Amino acid sequence: MGNILRENILKLKKEKNAIILAHLYEPDEIQEIADYVGDSYYLSEIARDCEEDLIIFCGVKFMGESAKVLSPHKTVILPALDAGCPMADMANPSDLEKKIKEYPDAFKVCYINSSYEVKALCDVSVTSSSALKIMKNIPNKQILFLPDKNLGGYISEFFPEKEFIQWEGFCPTHHQICDKDILKAKEEHPNAKVLTHPECTKEVRDLSDYIGSTSGIIKFATDCENDEFIISTEEGILYELQKQNPSKKFYFPGRVICPNMKKITLENLYDALCGKVPEVVLDENIRQKALVSLENMHRLGEMILCEN
Repeated sequence: MGNILRENILKLKKEKNAIILAHLYEPDEIQEIADYVGDSYYLSEIARDCEEDLIIFCGVKFMGESAKVLSPHKTVILPALDAGCPMADMANPSDLEKKIKEYPDAFKVCYINSSYEVKALCDVSVTSSSALKIMKNIPNKQILFLPDKNLGGYISEFFPEKEFIQWEGFCPTHHQICDKDILKAKEEHPNAKVLTHPECTKEVRDLSDYIGSTSGIIKFATDCENDEFIISTEEGILYELQKQNPSKKFYFPGRVICPNMKKITLENLYDALCGKVPEVVLDENIRQKALVSLENMHRLGEMILCEN
């Protein structure tokens, strides 16, 4: 049944001129069938630049929204409509507007893990892989960063000259990892290096040998001569880690699973290609404002900043 379903998906994808994008936290069978697998920044570039008319985005809601913001003329479908992001839900436009009034001079930086309505109120979006580079090109001294206080705290350590106003949001999946989990894993695997996503707490980051995005973690593990690693991020990354490093060993500090990232299946992926799942539809006025934030994410590295 599985092989037949895969064959039908691949056939439909070709017939409909579709492209399948999958985040590194998606289930193995979704990553295996996808055309491109990566972190949020990489996938946003693919969605923006691809020639296909139909984008099947295997991720969570804010990812599908971002793809639609960047490519309004394309059809974007998120196979599981209820695949949300708890951290993104921790920031809403009304609360953000109040915060902006409180800090009118602050440069507004939002993590890509936020709704397009929130992006529309911000100056630039960042990802965990692009945040430090982008921040180097922001001259403002006061930064309003949302919604992840852990990523924001990590970034602020590199810019002591700036004042960071941190939002009280976090990723429940990463936030649950604690320093005791890491210390226990290090006891069990004393030769393993600890690789950590910056959405983890400072206590966990301080015990780490490397801190970076999902793609950064994979690159570090691949390039490093060490053959054992403790991975402090969502377990879906294991598929790509093992694919690129079949002889190396990877351990996780407990069960680190994002339930929303696991909602997409081959069945609802097939339904999406069949037209049984509604496409992502955005308010055009808000989309255009959110586009500024996402375009600046891609352009700030070259010091090209859009006017808001």
